Amino acid sequence: MAKEILVKPQGSFQGTIKIPGDKSISHRAIMLGAIAEGVTKISGFLEAEDTLATLAVFEALGVKIERPAKGEVIIQGVGMHGLRAPTKSLDVGNSGTSMRLLSGLFSSQPFDVELSGDKSLSVRPMRRVTDPLNEMGAEIACEEDGTPPLKISGGNKLKGMIYDLPMASAQVKSAVLLAGIYAEGETQVNEKGILRDHTERMLEGFGYDIRYGDGSAKLSGGGKLTAQSIVVPGDISSSAFFIVGACIAEDSDLVLENVGINPTRDGVIRILKLMGADIEIVREYQAGGEPVADLRIKYAPLKGIVIPEEWVPLAIDEFPAIFIAAACAEGETVLRGAAEMRVKESDRIQVMQEGLVKLGVDAETLPDGMIIQGSQIQSGTVDSHGDHRIAMAFAIAALRSAGDIHILDCENVDTSFPEFVSLTREVGLNISELS
Repeated sequence: MAKEILVKPQGSFQGTIKIPGDKSISHRAIMLGAIAEGVTKISGFLEAEDTLATLAVFEALGVKIERPAKGEVIIQGVGMHGLRAPTKSLDVGNSGTSMRLLSGLFSSQPFDVELSGDKSLSVRPMRRVTDPLNEMGAEIACEEDGTPPLKISGGNKLKGMIYDLPMASAQVKSAVLLAGIYAEGETQVNEKGILRDHTERMLEGFGYDIRYGDGSAKLSGGGKLTAQSIVVPGDISSSAFFIVGACIAEDSDLVLENVGINPTRDGVIRILKLMGADIEIVREYQAGGEPVADLRIKYAPLKGIVIPEEWVPLAIDEFPAIFIAAACAEGETVLRGAAEMRVKESDRIQVMQEGLVKLGVDAETLPDGMIIQGSQIQSGTVDSHGDHRIAMAFAIAALRSAGDIHILDCENVDTSFPEFVSLTREVGLNISELS
């Protein structure tokens, strides 16, 4: 039987905790450290199934990686052209980030690669990355419906290009840029909206000549990466569940230490503050080229809002948690411009709406968003459909529920946040794992 979670109604979030390392940055640190020259040391690495899948891929390609202590990783970089041919298909599990970014990185290697994933990943769209990469000269095949596995043929020479992103996807932008470091000439990606810039920041940190900002990123092929020491900040996407929990539960006073607040990822803070949340940046500093801060969150009554569409890409992964805040707010909250949510680990618009309705919340789907009326959250059983962020969002809903919330199919919480249950329990959630 798949893992299930049972959460009983509970009062508040209290205390001071550290959120595990940022998943997006952990992925990229492994990828760039592997093809850098020299020894890269990573601290704060997120040891979750998704990131460990990326790590295992590079071990299979001949990269020596040591894990001497929790969150510490040492990579013996092999340089831009030192990867070795794998002996079998490379399984990235549930990680769409791994599959999409690696398709760019592997598109001009001298050997064939097959990238495969689990059942959930195997129905996610990949033509959004294979089309531009093939246009650059790669040879990547996927299933007829555009889903994994991806079969990447080796020995192809790539040419740089100017690519206008047709959708707001940092993963597609990153795949094209990572192909561009191996391509002849210049590669430029023009963004649609504001997208997370972790790839650009980290390429720059590894000494690669890249120009970015003002809606585009540009680099030339043929450069090299120099090993670095990287400190991975706490993941704001994982923090979102704690931020929302403290916002909605009376008497909450919670401090989250060392959270990454990259301005391309801080949409959850902007949106909740617009709803009336009491979120204070206590201490702000830089770590590894990324802005980091401690956040103090206290309970405050929330009001429904129309979420500004320009903020949607800044919070695309945090909307399951934001929907719970909307359910607890006074009045109506409207989200539009978030069609990308429908092609995540699940159709997050549909699955969240179904779960909210089961818990007595008035929620209506839109093609690209949702309308939620503030309601009393009731007790009930909801199905996360194997989506980690759905499961965690409904867990924190119990802070304001009238009775128990039972969440089905929670195995994939371990893909991004293995410590979720223990940390939420530490700050006050009455949560149990069932199996």
